[in-house]
Amino acid sequence: MQGFTELRLDPLDRLPISLAAHQGATLLSLLADAFGQRSQGVPPRWRRLVRSAISKSPEAILGPLFAPGSSVIPDCVTPTACMPGGDVATLCAQIADLPPDTLLAELGAEFGTTVPERWRPVVDRPRHWLHAYAQLSQCVWREFEPVWKQAKPHIQREAERVGAAVLQGCADLVFQDLSPRFRLQDGSLYLPDPQADTFRLNGRRLVLVPIVSGPGASMFALDRPDLVWIGYPLPAIGRIWEASAGAPAPKADALSLVAGPLRAAILRAAAQSLTMGEVARLLGCSASNATHHCRQLADAGLIDRQQHGRHVRIRRTERGDAVVDLLSAIPASNCR
Repeated sequence: MQGFTELRLDPLDRLPISLAAHQGATLLSLLADAFGQRSQGVPPRWRRLVRSAISKSPEAILGPLFAPGSSVIPDCVTPTACMPGGDVATLCAQIADLPPDTLLAELGAEFGTTVPERWRPVVDRPRHWLHAYAQLSQCVWREFEPVWKQAKPHIQREAERVGAAVLQGCADLVFQDLSPRFRLQDGSLYLPDPQADTFRLNGRRLVLVPIVSGPGASMFALDRPDLVWIGYPLPAIGRIWEASAGAPAPKADALSLVAGPLRAAILRAAAQSLTMGEVARLLGCSASNATHHCRQLADAGLIDRQQHGRHVRIRRTERGDAVVDLLSAIPASNCR
């Protein structure tokens, strides 16, 4: 059963909220999805793009960070260490120049004298690992940066949305719209977390961080003394999927020509299970509009719709897989 960490908020009318366009949070989400078996809903096209940036096997470098069942990412090397400022290029330079003793001290504080086997190669050659990790992160971001640049106008609109809601005293609407995976209830924000805990905001600044990866993106840090930050999926991320580097332009996309751009985006995203709320955020449309398109796809046998507790979830069927594979391989000129 999914656990939740509770963040007890201060009164919403006095809550200091800001938004940060932080590259490191998106990088961490991409690494977790593509290499760490921590699904963020990243579309296959972007996942392939991220993986193509690495010529060698990344397990020796990233394996310690994304162990099955738990994750330990030392603060000194996490891509979000400089939150809310900084960029990936600066972060990678800082990691490459980090004194090995700093990393070893943090691992010692975390594990004591018994370092897990997965961390032994890092402890044995910390400087080598730091350089390899910095280089891997830099290579991944170099491939993904064109997508990040395309997302900037959407991030700006999200900043305007959040700012307007806060000024109008509607901070509760901001929290309710962050992600279907989050829940605002009785003055607390509940965030999905297998290691459930409870934190209080206690006057700290709250920084919202839109993540450019997938509709399942969820990450946060609630234990910093100066601020709390919460990462959530950038609204309308499906539109960026369609326009992203390496993606077929609408005129050259057979699946979009046959099914329509919105339903094509749903079919591509439904390779993994999604709620109606996640589909709506993906498309940047209303929940009723998303439900309408999903119902049509379900009637055609291309997706399966099932009730899971309070949510209706969709997933592509075998027939849907076959349609996506077929139309992705056909030039659009053959569909005219």
